[in-house]
Amino acid sequence: MALDTAKKSEIIKEFSRGENDTGSPEVQVALITNRITYLTEHLKINKKDHSSRLGLLKLVGQRKRLLRYLKSKDFARYTEVIKTLGLRG
Repeated sequence: MALDTAKKSEIIKEFSRGENDTGSPEVQVALITNRITYLTEHLKINKKDHSSRLGLLKLVGQRKRLLRYLKSKDFARYTEVIKTLGLRG
């Protein structure tokens, strides 16, 4: 299931740097995290859905790469995003 428009725009508004910012690493990480949460709940119910599991692993890898990039460019924003999303423990 894709994110509905209202939820997606709410996430973009919370994590964007400016009014037209939809592609910054912070926004991308937040959207991917939302999709990861949804897929995790889906896979708890549908244990044999291996194609969704593969998609989940790809999303986790993509989020990891984006976080690594953000950490190398701006550590303060990286720690803020990590804290806001509740990642890393």
